[in-house]
Amino acid sequence: MDSKLGLVRDFAALAHEGQQRRYTPDPYIVHPVRVMELCAFHGADRCIQYAALLHDVLEDTDVTLEQMQIFLHSVLGTEDAVRTLGLVVELTDVYTKAHYPGWNRQKRRQKEAQRLGRTSAGAQTIKYADIIDNCNGIAKHDPDFGPLFLHECTLVLDRIREGNSALHEQARRTVQEEQHSLMMVKEYNKRHTA
Repeated sequence: MDSKLGLVRDFAALAHEGQQRRYTPDPYIVHPVRVMELCAFHGADRCIQYAALLHDVLEDTDVTLEQMQIFLHSVLGTEDAVRTLGLVVELTDVYTKAHYPGWNRQKRRQKEAQRLGRTSAGAQTIKYADIIDNCNGIAKHDPDFGPLFLHECTLVLDRIREGNSALHEQARRTVQEEQHSLMMVKEYNKRHTA
């Protein structure tokens, strides 16, 4: 990992300090690092990798847009800082419960999927990797929430088709495999509780 990527990772780790991944004892930063590594494996440029590390910071931490902007400009050149910040903003949920309290989850997720469909290819590439990492193991860890979450991921993947095609296909496969696993768990439970 080069020094700039390391600095961005450290900034994201500090922002997410004290947060844990759902279903595991892992610190939250393992998720953005895996998302970044997936993007890098598929040939993503440095700005996409920086944004992958930061993709949840504005949404899930107290770091402000201005603080992130100042940090990025202190570490990256102006062009890379502007592009990275733009990608992070594109990936930050707009249709949240806090901003749209009168809307149910289904409406918020549909609007978010539509919004993501208008984002750049770079942002969509990161979103594919995010979906892959978030879906992996959901059938095992949360079979009750899994069907809804996987349906929402399918809605998003149907709308975002401009990013890296291999990652898009991998995301679709991951969702389908988890849906299949959920069906198997449901079938098993039906047989053994009857």
